[in-house]
Amino acid sequence: MAKLKAKKANTVNIALLLYDHMLATSVSLPVEMLRAGEAVALQENRDAPRLSIEMVAETIRPISTRALIRLMPDTDIAKAQRPDFIFIPSLWRNPRPIIAKQPQMLKWLSTMWQCGSTLIGGGTGVCLMAEAGILDHHSATTHWHYVEQFKRDYPQVDLKPDFFITQSERSYCAASLNALADIVVHIIFQVYGQNAARQVERNFSHEIRKPYEEQRYLEGAVDRHPDELISQIQFWLKTNVNSAMNLNEIAQQFGISQRSFTRRFKRATGINARLYWQQLKIESAKELLAASNLSIQEVAYQVGFQDQASFTRLFKQMLNLTPKDYRAMVRKKLFSNQ
Repeated sequence: MAKLKAKKANTVNIALLLYDHMLATSVSLPVEMLRAGEAVALQENRDAPRLSIEMVAETIRPISTRALIRLMPDTDIAKAQRPDFIFIPSLWRNPRPIIAKQPQMLKWLSTMWQCGSTLIGGGTGVCLMAEAGILDHHSATTHWHYVEQFKRDYPQVDLKPDFFITQSERSYCAASLNALADIVVHIIFQVYGQNAARQVERNFSHEIRKPYEEQRYLEGAVDRHPDELISQIQFWLKTNVNSAMNLNEIAQQFGISQRSFTRRFKRATGINARLYWQQLKIESAKELLAASNLSIQEVAYQVGFQDQASFTRLFKQMLNLTPKDYRAMVRKKLFSNQ
């Protein structure tokens, strides 16, 4: 294999794999979202990382997609840059015949994984990761239609068909195009920060969606830690979002001091307890704003706020939108055809 192209300083290298019968949207959507995130970041900081995006195939020839759009690779795997992120698109129908024709790409994927690349597989594209052995003894998900076939073909993979997203070390799997979009937003957050991720999410996904962290199955995730007391408190928080209790009162209810609670919560979950509690409330509020006719004040009360002003302040702080503007935005998308 030829020598990989060197990475430029302050550059994030993206590789988009191409092969026949792939879904074109599995490539076009990540590119458009990533470019949008880059544009937002560069407006704020001219020194933000630049994206270097390549479409990579086994050989330089036109690739036929399901949409009858023919894509021309920028380079072949022998000359590709070393990517930070590799997107592996979904295939139309049974992925086995195409996988059998990609032996060099499978070797390249395995090599790039070992060199530190992060892999993102969409739908049946996850099968290429599994075929390369990257997912052995790790969690994964795939398109619902191929779950049973996947289990037979890759018994060493810990398949989680009930999750739309799985994350295991540097491997992400998405069961659908919407789930892939959520992973891209998560990556934009990692590379460019919260504001860029929020703006891209608002422009590409107006509808109500659970945040990435609530959809994924993560090896070693917050709900799989060994601290049983914190797990009990997490369950209580999720089922009592309407409570107006503060962290001190919640801690006392479970027979623990607030200081010990916050310390143990952060150690067990990796997230600040106050932020976790606030995020639960705001996510519940988002659903009420989109799906009910409750007033803003009533929504605030339903998620445990005693006054509308405090609720609005936190909502805007976390989403960069007021509750009223958020409702208008999602209602426009959800009901525009009625």
